[in-house]
Amino acid sequence: MNVGDDSESKIRIVKIKNGTVIDHIAAGHALDVLQILGITGKEGNVVSLGMNIRSSRISTKDIVKLEDRYLKENEVAKIALVAPDATINTIRDSKIEKKTRVELPTTIRNVIVCPNQRCVTNKEREPIQPKYEVITKTPMKVKCEYCWTLIDENDIISQFTR
Repeated sequence: MNVGDDSESKIRIVKIKNGTVIDHIAAGHALDVLQILGITGKEGNVVSLGMNIRSSRISTKDIVKLEDRYLKENEVAKIALVAPDATINTIRDSKIEKKTRVELPTTIRNVIVCPNQRCVTNKEREPIQPKYEVITKTPMKVKCEYCWTLIDENDIISQFTR
């Protein structure tokens, strides 16, 4: 973190040359994003993390910068579950190549597993894939469309950290 002359009002995180910037993560959820992506710090990529940064769009936010790492579609879908207002910036040669906002669909398929062991989606002989309706975005809560089990943000995050 580089701090300018007016250090109380300005925080600056170093730019990256190539990789991904995940911005506008709700404050306190950057570590959840890292868990979802399976990033432990042992992969060798440089990871910059800013938490509780003042923002004009949302009062405070977190930001994650991943050098030389690009996200796959299924990773972006997982991020949407814990950071539905995040933006994903793909950086090449120190310039934003692509800027997208994660979009939380109204229905989520094949990303999480129903915690209800009796749910038909957990039966080996049933060719039914998990499907959830998004009930609330903040805090995140989804409902299994087969057994109506409600799954909250913490349960969702725990599935990615097993």
